[in-house]
Amino acid sequence: MKETVSQYQSIIAECRDIFSKKTKDYGTAWRILRPSSLTDQIFIKANRIRTIQEEGVNKVGEGLKEEFIGIVNYTVMALIQIEQGYSDQADMAAEKALAEYNAKVKIAFDLMMDKNHDYGEAWRDMRVSSLCDLILMKLLRVKQIEDNQGKTLISEGIDANFHDILNYAVFALILLAEKDWEQDA
Repeated sequence: MKETVSQYQSIIAECRDIFSKKTKDYGTAWRILRPSSLTDQIFIKANRIRTIQEEGVNKVGEGLKEEFIGIVNYTVMALIQIEQGYSDQADMAAEKALAEYNAKVKIAFDLMMDKNHDYGEAWRDMRVSSLCDLILMKLLRVKQIEDNQGKTLISEGIDANFHDILNYAVFALILLAEKDWEQDA
């Protein structure tokens, strides 16, 4: 489990660095996006990953790693938007955006630690393609909940699904990095 913690933190540090740099480039323009728009953006990225996995061809240039990083960062944005609401302008300072980023990741990390305890790190024996499929399934659930105006009868809510999506994307990034390390050896 100690290895998972350091790998998770390393992946999140890389994702946060990209989020921070893009915030310097673009500000917090993403604040105008409604949560459903962020759901669709994450769906596009996950669907692109699946297409690349299925067809084995990448014509755009950004690979699986970049797309999973995008999923992590858009998922954090979605979690912020769910809590804060969307805005008509880029109304969040970069420092506040990073503080919110850290808070949302902490919740997902704590959830991962609890689930890793109960499931015995079963994700380590999964395929990256399966993690992508789980992300897509969770996104379809989120879309359905959004279509139901956020109401569920018995199921967990949108934020719980986004926490799982974030963690699945981090797991995929860890597995991709381990695969690269094995090829380098």
